[in-house]
Amino acid sequence: MARKVAVLVEELYNEYEFWYPYYRFIEAGFEVDVVGTGRLGTYPSKIGLPAKETVSAVNADASHYEAVIIPGGFAPDFMRRDPAMVKLVQDVFQRGHVVAAICHAGWMLASAGVLQGKKATCFFAIKDDLVNAGAHFLDQEVVVDGNLVTSRMPDDLPAFCRAILHILDESGSTN
Repeated sequence: MARKVAVLVEELYNEYEFWYPYYRFIEAGFEVDVVGTGRLGTYPSKIGLPAKETVSAVNADASHYEAVIIPGGFAPDFMRRDPAMVKLVQDVFQRGHVVAAICHAGWMLASAGVLQGKKATCFFAIKDDLVNAGAHFLDQEVVVDGNLVTSRMPDDLPAFCRAILHILDESGSTN
C-alpha cells in the first residue's frame, strides 16, 4: 500500500506553499491527495494558478494519511469555515500523525483546537491568533512539537518539508 499524505487546498492559496510540498512528497514516493472543501473542485491561487482537488474533505478518511499539510495564503480562512476540513485536521492530529502548517495555515490549527500547550510558529501577522489558541510562539524557520510541524513563510519551505519527511521516515508508518 502506498504511503499517503494530504495537501489541503482552497481558493487564494499560496502557490509556493502548496506546490513545493505537493511535488516534494511525490518525489519522496508518497501518494498525494489534494483535499479541498468541495466548494469549487478547482481552486485558484492568489495569482490564479489552478489546483484541482482529488477528494473533498467530507470524503477524506484521516486513517489513510500519514500527514496533512496545510499551505498558507488566504486559503486557511476559507478552510476553517468548512467543518469537514477542520475535522480532518483534528482527526489526523488525534491519531498522532503529522499535521503541518505554514504561514497563515496556523488559522486552521487554531480552529481545529490543536495548539493548546504546543510550541509553534507562523507568519508574524497571525502570531496573536496562535498565542490566543494556547500555543507558545517561537520565531524560527521550523518548529516541531511532537506530531505538529509549523513554519513561517515560503522561504522556510525546505526546512518545513525536511522536518515532515524526517518524522515520517522515523515513524516508518505505512497507514
